[in-house]
Amino acid sequence: MKGSFDLGGCFPTGRHYPGIAHLLRVVVQGLASDWPSEAHLSDIPWVSIDTETTGRDAQADRVVEVGCVLFRGGSVVGRKGWLVNPERPIPPDATAVHHITDDDVAAMPRFAEVAPEILEFIEGYLPLAYNATFDRQFLLAELARAAIDQVMPPAFRPEVVWIDPLSWARELQKEEKSRALGDVCTRLGITLENAHRATDDAEAAGQVLVHFLRDPRVPGSYGAFLREQRRLERLFEFERARWRG
Repeated sequence: MKGSFDLGGCFPTGRHYPGIAHLLRVVVQGLASDWPSEAHLSDIPWVSIDTETTGRDAQADRVVEVGCVLFRGGSVVGRKGWLVNPERPIPPDATAVHHITDDDVAAMPRFAEVAPEILEFIEGYLPLAYNATFDRQFLLAELARAAIDQVMPPAFRPEVVWIDPLSWARELQKEEKSRALGDVCTRLGITLENAHRATDDAEAAGQVLVHFLRDPRVPGSYGAFLREQRRLERLFEFERARWRG
């Protein structure tokens, strides 16, 4: 997984090197303070989150659907979805992807109205999303517009890095042409019946992580997992920039 371009070392078995376990919280950036870095991810409750939107620009486009699926011990313990009125027309190319129309959301609440319910539902859960940067940016932008002043759950703290199964799919399935969620699910035997609907995609992303944590190449502890995820993301960005150049 390293190669000649070393972006920082890894923990291929998920075990801590002797004598430094107590230092991981200092070394690893982006950890949520709610859980110790040495905690195994299977012992931490996750919320898998997905959004559907009017486009791809978090500052200009808006959320039309949010799906959250709660996992404990690798099993689903709760799920909830919200259709959201984006306060603007949904472009036809966006509807072609998620099949949500203007009529579907016309009578739905605005994001600011459902935000308190979302925040309450995901409190105490570590955030996860497939291609997490996309969903995280959209939700933080919507929350900023809503101007809600309260203590935030981990998913809405700017310093917390989300768990992202896509970063691991790029490594564990790097010989495959596609790492789209649907294709990864097919290879892992995970059912995804309603692709591009928020709650279904969120549950599938969580199940992908459940499968990946069974792989001996994937660190099990929170700190080691996140440190290696960040290394893989930097390596991916380096390779992408190199091929573009």
